[in-house]
Amino acid sequence: MTTAARAATAFRARYGTGCAGVWAAPGRVNLIGEYTDLNEGWVLPLALPHATYVAARPRADGVLHLHSAAAPGVVRVRAGDPAPGWAAYPAAVVRALHEAGAAVGGADLHVESDVPTGAGLSSSAALLVATALALDGLYGLGLAREDIARLARHAENAHVGVPCGVMDQTASACCTEGHALHLDTRHLTYRQLPLPLAAQGLRLLVVDTGVTHAVGAGEYARRRDGCHEAARALGVRALRDVPYEELEPATAAVPPRLRGLLRHVVEENRRVAAVAALLTAGDLRAVGPWLTAGHRSLRDGFRVSCPELDLAVAAACAAGALGARMTGAGFGGSAVVLVEEAGADEVGRAVRDAFATAGFRPPRVFPAVAAAGARRVA
Repeated sequence: MTTAARAATAFRARYGTGCAGVWAAPGRVNLIGEYTDLNEGWVLPLALPHATYVAARPRADGVLHLHSAAAPGVVRVRAGDPAPGWAAYPAAVVRALHEAGAAVGGADLHVESDVPTGAGLSSSAALLVATALALDGLYGLGLAREDIARLARHAENAHVGVPCGVMDQTASACCTEGHALHLDTRHLTYRQLPLPLAAQGLRLLVVDTGVTHAVGAGEYARRRDGCHEAARALGVRALRDVPYEELEPATAAVPPRLRGLLRHVVEENRRVAAVAALLTAGDLRAVGPWLTAGHRSLRDGFRVSCPELDLAVAAACAAGALGARMTGAGFGGSAVVLVEEAGADEVGRAVRDAFATAGFRPPRVFPAVAAAGARRVA
């Protein structure tokens, strides 16, 4: 049984009647471009086959019934009111829609997901986008995918309290199969870049370290605020506006505690541009060193890595990977590894063996295949 069919079946079992439809939104892995979205820069994510599915039907009484396969019981709130726990996310979408003037009433929702939580693969964005798409379908709102991404980000920022950028929601809403999304997060303009890994004998691996991060924690917010402080010190709207050629004088012009943040963001935007150019040229193998350079910057300048992520990158590269880096907000979560197809299993074994030797919990290693973005599936 497909996950979409399972969601529809579980909906009927929970609510006693069939749903009006099932909508899905994927998690994502970010190939390159970390923390640049908080600085209005450029990113290069791809959607994963792992997705969150929302089976839904409208209600006429203005009440939300929220149920998840991963949590007991049904959460009941008035549409537009906050909700506790995991249900805060779909409830936040309704609140954001109301603020935007959308005529959205109540709904029965059932959620199924195979996006790993806490792994830096945007499980929260997948839930927000899938909920927004479901409500758009139920109430005929006619929202564009970019509108759904903006709304989902606002819901997470304003009503869940997570100070995230817009990359995750846009990737979940707008990616296409077989492509990476080259996204300008200031203007929300993007282009789809082909990512023919298999055709070139390559594979992209995700290493889920099993270390759960908490994006709403203070360390994330401190780095965001530090970037904004550096931009103010330089007299620019965002660190995106600092040219790479002017990085050295700009670094000297900000307080020492902000220099690592500034340097990472400016150099990371340059890495995104370089990788985008390589994808456009079809030279995927040359992407590897840019990934590893990005990890060093996140580890040493932005200081958002952790021992498990550092070990995953080091072990993969020592075993022959073309490049590797942490992906997502850090402090745990996942790494992404570019490997030759013929050596993928060996690299995966090397990472698992290194974790065992270090006494870390076994990592989950799986291929990242560029999948489709949010869509109706039933």
